[in-house]
Amino acid sequence: IKADICEIYTDVDGIYTADPRLVPDAQVIPHIGYEEMLEMASLGAKMNPRSIEMAAVHKVPMLITSSFNPNAKGTRIGNFEDSSNMEIRKSITSIATERAVSRVTLIGVADRPGVAAAIMTPLAEAGISVDVIVQNVSTDGLTDLSFTVGQEYLQRVTEITSANNDVEYADLATRDGLAKVSVVGTGMTNSPGYAARMFRALANASVNIEMITTSEIRITCIVDEKNVGTAAKAIHSEFELEVV
Repeated sequence: IKADICEIYTDVDGIYTADPRLVPDAQVIPHIGYEEMLEMASLGAKMNPRSIEMAAVHKVPMLITSSFNPNAKGTRIGNFEDSSNMEIRKSITSIATERAVSRVTLIGVADRPGVAAAIMTPLAEAGISVDVIVQNVSTDGLTDLSFTVGQEYLQRVTEITSANNDVEYADLATRDGLAKVSVVGTGMTNSPGYAARMFRALANASVNIEMITTSEIRITCIVDEKNVGTAAKAIHSEFELEVV
């Protein structure tokens, strides 16, 4: 690819700091890195992850802007590691949300090597993507293993897991009506305090956290779906993302 830039025209002004339908004061992000954009795409942002991967590999900057608003400046996606650009970037870039999440919990699973693989392999073979995975502390050689899937896959996951003769467990519990709320930003790398601020913001908004997972540039909380708007607004305000 020898293009100078890849321009994508859509029905919005660019990539926002949060879903404007949930957070009315969400702002268009002027600049965002490839890595952050890939995380957001995996968390429900309406961008094809493959297009971002190809742009990153070939070092082609991207511009996401509006087909309808000639005054929109859009969002530029690329490498912004030089000092001048780093000065204008925030530690937290955006809040990503995803609805219709379900949790599956295997209760009383044997705590031994190979069990997690035995649980996940049939799901992978069925083309089902598993996201947040949490294993509790073992007691008397048994543990509980929980993971999340898209709500549309819950029945299929239950069928596959129930028919899996390679895994023994005491009970299978499921819950739907959940949502993911994530903060994304490369500025979190090697910097303390972001998780505490996120959790405190949710607590102050009376939003209970069901599950937590993290990466170097992302913190994700599973919450009740009815609280996703409250959670997004609380976190957006905590990190002052209305100021870009």
